[in-house]
Amino acid sequence: MKTKNTFSFKCSKGLCAILFSLVALSTLFFTPLYAQSLSNLDNTKTDWWLVRSKNHQTPGFNDKLGYKIEDYGGYCLGDTNRQVIYLTFDEGYENGYTAKILDVLKSHDVKAMFFVTLPYVNQNPDLIKRMYDEGHYVCNHTDHHLSMPSVANDEAKFNTELTSVSEAYEKITGSKMPPFFRPPMGHYSQRSLAMTKALGYRTIFWSFAYCDWKPEAQPDPAHAKKLMLDGLHNGAIYLLHAVSKTNAEVLGDFITGAREMGYTFELLPTE
Repeated sequence: MKTKNTFSFKCSKGLCAILFSLVALSTLFFTPLYAQSLSNLDNTKTDWWLVRSKNHQTPGFNDKLGYKIEDYGGYCLGDTNRQVIYLTFDEGYENGYTAKILDVLKSHDVKAMFFVTLPYVNQNPDLIKRMYDEGHYVCNHTDHHLSMPSVANDEAKFNTELTSVSEAYEKITGSKMPPFFRPPMGHYSQRSLAMTKALGYRTIFWSFAYCDWKPEAQPDPAHAKKLMLDGLHNGAIYLLHAVSKTNAEVLGDFITGAREMGYTFELLPTE
């Protein structure tokens, strides 16, 4: 019995040593990006921008970065092999047009993504519930709508900007928030992208936007509709603002026009 016990003990020690070595090696060679030291990542604030193309070609984007946004879960396009469009709306505050936008989307059987701030969630639980019930994605746009690089040196503060929104959403809907994030004002850095990815989110930029966010200076509806249709391209992610009276007025015509041109509307896949 002593021999058996001694042998068993020695085998256990050997197994532990092997397992420890494997864990150490996996940590050395397979440490995920988000587990690396964030202090080594560049936190220079960069503004998202694009250059529109003609003839429904893919726009140009910032190609001067020292890293790829895709490596940090960042996307500005969907499936570029198909004539598919992804509608997204930013929601910082309610201006009376979201219900109409939801009516239009429902009547045309189109699903969209709504990026919401915490004040919006807290002040408009019925709209949040309606978005969820009608099959739209309600996604994260932070608590205070800050430039994320400005808080990327404080991990706890950075994380709370997102977790506070997802927790409020879950209380209203009883479901987890879809894993998509839009950085306020389109500000980002290598570090902020990595920190967002560490929280399980994909950062969603855009490949079409126009000046629609000023309630007191709304674009002419006919001009807006033409601009939106001219901007169509495969895999387009449209950034629209739900505070826009113009958007509420032309959305239905835009959807109809896009479909007549062969485009379809989808949600980004969660996986």
